[in-house]
Amino acid sequence: MQLEAECVELRVEFISGAAVERPVFDTLMQELRAQDTLVVVDLDRAFRSSIDAMLTADDLRRRKVHFRILSMPIDTTTAEGELFYTMVAAFANFERQIISRRTKEGLEAARKRGVRLGRPPHLSPEIVHDAYSWMCAEDLPCRYVAALLSVSRLTLQRAFHREKLTYPVLSTTTSHDVGCDPF
Repeated sequence: MQLEAECVELRVEFISGAAVERPVFDTLMQELRAQDTLVVVDLDRAFRSSIDAMLTADDLRRRKVHFRILSMPIDTTTAEGELFYTMVAAFANFERQIISRRTKEGLEAARKRGVRLGRPPHLSPEIVHDAYSWMCAEDLPCRYVAALLSVSRLTLQRAFHREKLTYPVLSTTTSHDVGCDPF
């Protein structure tokens, strides 16, 4: 990796540059001293917005910390480099907004087509109906049946709700379970 060849110390942030709180980046910014060099792979991955990029570059400049972007040779110590950096930061911000808008539009279009988004259900409709029938016939607590299916009580209750099954509430209660209470 090019970054490993360029840096004495490597820190990787696994949180998006768009996030407000980035613990690794925030700690790094506090630890940088004069004559250190901050190296980032890509401008659009490092900052939340063009304003954030400009403020960070200004802060680094005031603290005499050098700044490099591996994906493009920009020298922010010159007027031309600063201008180019500003334009690239603005385009990166624009690109992030376009991607976000298109993603939201795509998700909305999928919902309108009836596509189920998110994680697939853990329990199939057949298993849910069998569990429901068994639970009602044997007067078993929801928590017990859920444990046998290796899911939480709430997962089983949600599956009943998804299949439009009425929650059976047990007439007898134990100290550890009160049947399938509704949400």
